[in-house]
Amino acid sequence: MGENNPFPLPVTVEEVTPGWLTAALRTRAPGVTVKGADLLEVINTTTTKIRLRLDLDEAGRAAGIAERIIVKGGFQAHSRELQHMHLREVRGYRDVYPVNPLPSPACYFADFDAERQQGIVIMEDLSARGVEFCHATRPQSHEQVAQRLTMLARFHAKTWDTPDIAPGGRFGDLVDFFDVMRGFFDKYTSPENWQRMITAPRGVATSTRFHAREWMIDAWDKATRFGQQLPYCVLHGDVHLGNLYLEPDGSPGFLDTLASRGPGMLEVSYHISASVDVADRPRWEGALVRHYLDELAANGATPPTFDEAMRQYAVFLSYGFFIWVTTESHYQPEAVNTVNAMRMSAAMLDHDIDGVLARL
Repeated sequence: MGENNPFPLPVTVEEVTPGWLTAALRTRAPGVTVKGADLLEVINTTTTKIRLRLDLDEAGRAAGIAERIIVKGGFQAHSRELQHMHLREVRGYRDVYPVNPLPSPACYFADFDAERQQGIVIMEDLSARGVEFCHATRPQSHEQVAQRLTMLARFHAKTWDTPDIAPGGRFGDLVDFFDVMRGFFDKYTSPENWQRMITAPRGVATSTRFHAREWMIDAWDKATRFGQQLPYCVLHGDVHLGNLYLEPDGSPGFLDTLASRGPGMLEVSYHISASVDVADRPRWEGALVRHYLDELAANGATPPTFDEAMRQYAVFLSYGFFIWVTTESHYQPEAVNTVNAMRMSAAMLDHDIDGVLARL
């Protein structure tokens, strides 16, 4: 590691020094120097967010680098096991957003160190400018979800069934969403893990119709086979409320991408069903899906019919259900897992997911 070389990437908080920050920031803004960095906070969840206040030189200020930043990466004991997640986030900020943007924090560095199994993103600290971070316990309005679907449709349309996501294309080497999920799925549908999760509060809050481990395995296998036959696009990869924010003017923003390739309705289903109150979703979801399809068409993609889109929506509810039943409570608070699992369960009942899966 030198003043112009950020490798090897740090894997401890102590390694995030002014010297390393200088090297990292110079990959985007040559000549920048970080004279000092005050550690404000370390937030450990699935990944670690290190909040810092920088003492920048004039070149750093002229380059538009924020005084308060977040260094996000794997700085915990479990982090090396999640290296694929770090890589996917790096790919989103480094490779996807510069050419196919979603509203997201300003990014000053994003790279992956295969030898150290570490990926790091340096971004602006959004809390410094007063954004509102979304939360699962505060369901969204129809208008808020519609605005977000407008952004997602534009994002999806740009790569929807295009050569860019085919082998050899610009994004052809992004992971297949279903393939990258397989190891996680196999781990958490083991008999002991599934029993542990389905008897936790998040499982007890859901219908017993979906408690059988065999049901989950069959549903995911069918959803995977079905999904891999559909047109693909580049996905954000994780559009639940904990990864989203609102600008002071109310416009939507996106955090924590897990860039991948997959069918667009996968994340539309995942977003709507876990973002809207259980009483409002049945009244709103059809109109929201129509809005997404209209926006796809307006941006040059060829969307499925409404009936086909709703079939896909129903099938992919099984993915959201699995995620919120099996997410460990040290990654997401139990209240978040519970309310989202409950919302998914209600949606699956409303859409007769057993009947939909049986007809695939």
